Amino acid sequence: MHIHGNVPARLDALAWSPWHWRVVFALGVAWVLDGLEVTIVGSVGSVLERPDTLGLTAAQIGWAGSVYVAGAVVGALLFGRLADRLGRKRLFLVTLLVYMGATVATAFTHGFGSFALCRFLTGLGIGGEYAAINSAIDELIPARVRGRVNLAINGSFWIGAAIGAVVSLVLLDARVLGPQGWRAGFLLGAVLAVAILLVRRQVPESPRWLIAQGRAQEAERIVAAIEQQAAARRGSRAGPAAVATAPIASAGESAASAGESVASAAERSASACGPAASVREPAARADAPATPGHTVPSLREVAHVLLRRYRQRSAMVLALMVSQAFFYNAIFFTYALVLTRFYAVDAARIGLYILPFAAGNVLGPLLLGPLFDRVGRRVMIAATYALSGVGLLATGLGFLLGVLDAATQTLAWSGVFFLASAAASSAYLTVSEVFPLQMRALSISIFYAVGTGIGGFAAPALFGALIETGSRENVFIGYTVGAALVIVAAAVAWRYAVDAEGRPLEQIAPPLDLGASAGPRRPRS
Repeated sequence: MHIHGNVPARLDALAWSPWHWRVVFALGVAWVLDGLEVTIVGSVGSVLERPDTLGLTAAQIGWAGSVYVAGAVVGALLFGRLADRLGRKRLFLVTLLVYMGATVATAFTHGFGSFALCRFLTGLGIGGEYAAINSAIDELIPARVRGRVNLAINGSFWIGAAIGAVVSLVLLDARVLGPQGWRAGFLLGAVLAVAILLVRRQVPESPRWLIAQGRAQEAERIVAAIEQQAAARRGSRAGPAAVATAPIASAGESAASAGESVASAAERSASACGPAASVREPAARADAPATPGHTVPSLREVAHVLLRRYRQRSAMVLALMVSQAFFYNAIFFTYALVLTRFYAVDAARIGLYILPFAAGNVLGPLLLGPLFDRVGRRVMIAATYALSGVGLLATGLGFLLGVLDAATQTLAWSGVFFLASAAASSAYLTVSEVFPLQMRALSISIFYAVGTGIGGFAAPALFGALIETGSRENVFIGYTVGAALVIVAAAVAWRYAVDAEGRPLEQIAPPLDLGASAGPRRPRS
């Protein structure tokens, strides 16, 4: 029995429909939860220094942020590998459960040790979310809008930040829940996670991943169901025949010629995953999982692809991830400390200052995202990174000279992070696009882990220590380092970024031919 082999092209050709909105909502909430977690910790930072709460020091609060990031690094590496082996859906359900349990436990901690442990476990779940979900989103969203959708979803971190800011205004008001009101903030995250878990169960497995596993018939059924839902909304039937021609390159081959049929090109993309992935497999074997060794590359093969075959891409992605992680974590994990220490802002009012900051971060990816599909990845990544660095230097100088107050400092940061939010989101977009399907989740995990481990783990602890000195000069040095990192990353992106706009994932990075003894080949990029 012949099974349609044009699954990737049919996914890319789909008109935007309510089904896509459900995917965006169900999966994109991972960033909302992350934003909620980070904001609540940032907002309650100064409250947790009080003896009637946890009695932490500024340095311990900074370390708690670093421990959360460390958990996210470990979670990304652990669950990222499993997402390539066991599937996207299975993992984005498991990681949400890990997050729920850990954030509930955080609400019942009574000292730095237990608080730090729970923050580590919460980060474990969130880190796993990043790997499984970024893979699923890119594999389900049409190529023509992949950039703007990915940026908007990553930017939704700041919707969670805004929710956390509003919630903190209530929870940190001693008249409402007393000095222990901060605990309710962590319980809120768990309540939201339960609701999202119910919605997320309806999201299907990635058909692209299923093809790589030799489960072509299952992938065919999922895509056909999506097409039927989209057709029902439009009042017309859209089947496989409606898919427009779009050349897709397979491993070891250049893109198909313009006159080639999508079915033929996509069949070669599927067969590049090994004999078990053939779209002409008999019906009796179509749903049988392929041999694991033929569908998931070994760690040695992964290293070969990252360090030799795509070494320029790897260097570019690493620069983007390290710089944005340092830039963001340096500012946001210590946001409340700067406002309370240098501008004497009441800790209970921190949420009011986070709202405009969050607004700038949400609007950046939403308004600039379409340009990543129209103008192109290279130009927009380089521009947003470079302008973010220049903006942070200017704002840091104003902070150093004392010409800003709490309100103008917040507005200045909001403007800088309007650009920086789009820049940081583009880093996650890039890493999820430029490596082969069979190692996509692990690639996201590796670069997230290394980038965040270097930039994200060091930044909160470093800035917590700098702020504790009470010296504006010391804090400005930290801002300068963050600005320099993103400016260097902009130069690297301008030189090595991949022009991925509008292109099928299989053409940007052809699937690996794991059955070939010589290892995977790739077209020149």
